[in-house]
Amino acid sequence: MSNRTVVAPASGVETEVVPVRGRVVKSKWTRDLLTFLMVVGPGLIVMVADNDAGAVSTYSQAGAQYGTHLLWVVLLLLPVTYFIQEMVVRLGIATGKGHAAMIYQRFGNWWGLFSLVDLELVNFLTLVTEFAAIDLALNKMGVDPRIGVPLAAAGLVLIVVTGSYRRWERTVVLLCLLDLVWFAVAFGLRPPVGQIVRGALVPSMPAGGLTPDLMFLVIAIVGTTVAPWQLFFQQSSIADKRLRFADVKWARLDTLMGACITITVAGCMMIAGHASRVHGFTFTDPAQMAVDIGSFTSGFFKNAILLLMINAAVLGTTAISLSSAWAYGEVRGWPHSLQLPVRKAPGFYVVYVVSVGAAAGLVLIPRAPLQLIILGVQVLAGVMLPSAIIFLQLLLNDKELLGEYANKPWNNWVNWTIIIVLFALSLILAAQVAAPNLFPGTA
Repeated sequence: MSNRTVVAPASGVETEVVPVRGRVVKSKWTRDLLTFLMVVGPGLIVMVADNDAGAVSTYSQAGAQYGTHLLWVVLLLLPVTYFIQEMVVRLGIATGKGHAAMIYQRFGNWWGLFSLVDLELVNFLTLVTEFAAIDLALNKMGVDPRIGVPLAAAGLVLIVVTGSYRRWERTVVLLCLLDLVWFAVAFGLRPPVGQIVRGALVPSMPAGGLTPDLMFLVIAIVGTTVAPWQLFFQQSSIADKRLRFADVKWARLDTLMGACITITVAGCMMIAGHASRVHGFTFTDPAQMAVDIGSFTSGFFKNAILLLMINAAVLGTTAISLSSAWAYGEVRGWPHSLQLPVRKAPGFYVVYVVSVGAAAGLVLIPRAPLQLIILGVQVLAGVMLPSAIIFLQLLLNDKELLGEYANKPWNNWVNWTIIIVLFALSLILAAQVAAPNLFPGTA
């Protein structure tokens, strides 16, 4: 047995000496599997956590209003989510730094401050919506939110302050795998398989054609599938995990696997919404949808959907809060690693704890303007997303920074197309939310 001292490049802080037992693995397949299991985590978590409380609401509403007609839209987003986060993989491994630090370094203080303030504000307001979903689900389960919400917040703090990135990652990966229960829910509702296949592979319009309401929901689907915090979270996570160039192909596979799980689970949420629609229920929110589904099925489906709502909110909360803490720590030059105990990185952990605690506390305030906050999140996220991706695209064309891992010409064609489409959709969404009467028929 030998000892190895590890230095985290993102924080510059030397961690404890770790005992390493040497072992020869002769099988290439076994070596590859073990390597992948060591690398897997950031891509899976960032993708699955994006199916947060807002995503559950958006996808289930799409199914409740339009059945299986919009499954093809979700499937089209699979390559979009992968290509964007694959750029993050290369940048994080090449620099060993988080996204916020790289924006400050390459574009200066003004643009760095712009991206950081937008990120922190949107993230906090999104956290409020995550706890609002927990509040809603607990109410339907007969649990007092004044007890359940603080307990959820305490649990979110406990899984982070252990001083071990690996321990946090294993816990969150387990929560990600719980999302697979959506498959049991969807297919337990006996959906029409042929209709699902057609809805996913053949673009079609619901009855009534391209209405403003339909356009608004399509844009919302795009907005909830690609979020600004994902860029910051995965790059900082890769830096904290200390992945190397030899890990690039496995990190890409990790990201692709996460994207596939996220998109198929989103489809399952649509199928659940479709089931409630078939039975004549009008969609109000996913928690009420769970109760409606429970009225014509066993109690398993109601409780499963409510618990999956809470799980989605918990995953979103820990990932979003960490993206805020990592970004702020990078910019301030604080130690900012989950490998460090609280006493060695107090500022980093304080940002995380304050983010979680303040969002949970705001939800518990009687008559808090939660709907106004939700609308504000949509507008701010719509404004921030294109600029965040443009920064990423420009950084990926810096050959001095990335060398052979810089974008190829085909990368740029694909990525600029995605950016232009997202920019147009984000502007339409932001305009619609800010001025509901701008497009007649959507108010």
